[in-house]
Amino acid sequence: MENSPLRRIFGNTVVKMIIALTLVGVVSGATLVMVYNATIDKIKFNVNQAQDRAIREIFKDADKIEETKEEGVFKVTDKEGKLLGYAFTAEGNGYQGIIKMIAGVDPEFTKLNGMEVIESQETPGLGAEIAGTPFRSQFEGLSITHPIEYVKNQKPVEPYQIEAITGATISSRAVVNILNIRIGEIKKVLRGEG
Repeated sequence: MENSPLRRIFGNTVVKMIIALTLVGVVSGATLVMVYNATIDKIKFNVNQAQDRAIREIFKDADKIEETKEEGVFKVTDKEGKLLGYAFTAEGNGYQGIIKMIAGVDPEFTKLNGMEVIESQETPGLGAEIAGTPFRSQFEGLSITHPIEYVKNQKPVEPYQIEAITGATISSRAVVNILNIRIGEIKKVLRGEG
């Protein structure tokens, strides 16, 4: 029974399958590593370009953008060297996945200059509207002396409120929460508030 034809065929087939799958795995893994190494610099360059465009969209008079000691926080000045404010990255969980944003605050940390979504996987037609102009424009001049709040199905009545996107409250709330957390962190670091 040990040398039966069925056992020889089955045994050889299993060994061949294991060898074939191992080779496919090794070749696939090596290819992925090579592609990653070949593209990582381009990916970093594109991320930096997207951040720069977003900051210049928020600060229309921006001339110089330099990263501070705090990672993801940028000092923004105009042509005369006057401080326009600070731009910062902010990210967190949305409804479908990670939401990444760039936002800007005035030098006094009293209001937002604006917000740009640079990455999101929110639901098209609903949560994806967080990247649309109607939603984003609500953050221009928004007071941050009080935590940002969102209201549903009504117009904001306070200077620190925005109107949530109808049908996408979770995405709207995520943006507000992400910004509130990051603004609190930045105030502690740059302003010494705590």
